Amino acid sequence: MLAGHFTTALIAKQKFPKGTLLYFLMISQLQDFLWFTFHYLGLEPTNPSDAFDATLSNMVVDMVYSHDLLPLLIWLIVAFTLGKIFFKSTQIGLVSVALVSIHFVLDFFSGHMHHVFGAETMELGFGLYASNPYLAIVIEALFSIVALWYFFKEETKKGIKRTKKNKISIMSVFAYGIIFMLLIATKSFRELFGIPEFDVGFNTNMPTLIFTYGAMLYCLNYFVPKFTLDQKQ
Repeated sequence: MLAGHFTTALIAKQKFPKGTLLYFLMISQLQDFLWFTFHYLGLEPTNPSDAFDATLSNMVVDMVYSHDLLPLLIWLIVAFTLGKIFFKSTQIGLVSVALVSIHFVLDFFSGHMHHVFGAETMELGFGLYASNPYLAIVIEALFSIVALWYFFKEETKKGIKRTKKNKISIMSVFAYGIIFMLLIATKSFRELFGIPEFDVGFNTNMPTLIFTYGAMLYCLNYFVPKFTLDQKQ
């Protein structure tokens, strides 16, 4: 799951304002940021290496250290420690644990297959990216819609006012993530647009993924704080 994880960060910030939005956005994607790091360390190599060849259904990666269950216990401790240190708050530490746990649960229903610890151990998840990527995207889209509806609904209760343009901007960030995945669910950009084979450096897969995550994180951190308070409340 990509866009869906970010929605959990918006709700966390709404419920626990002592934490910063940027922190919650990053901690909600902690496992994926670890995946990027472990890819470059050679621990979780991700294929295809060319972004123009990649699809959800053909992407191959064993996320043993970033996403499997046993390492997750370590990342939960790390998440709690980060929240406790940065904000001097046990509550934010526990919220951080919740966000990392929810990431695992959401991936169980819509994401790559994970395991207890390594591909030879018990599978944990439906692995829909490989077996049924369109169903995975539908699940993510529905989750994102419900989460955003709840987020905006709770803002209205608190007297938070947003312009129509601002709401559209926020929703567009999530729509971009869903549409991007739809485009590459089973067909690569090379197949869709007849792109010839070439390699000039920028068409590599992992930098493209990192750019996508970074762009969504930046846009949400820019648009979400832009609101006003209803002085009547």
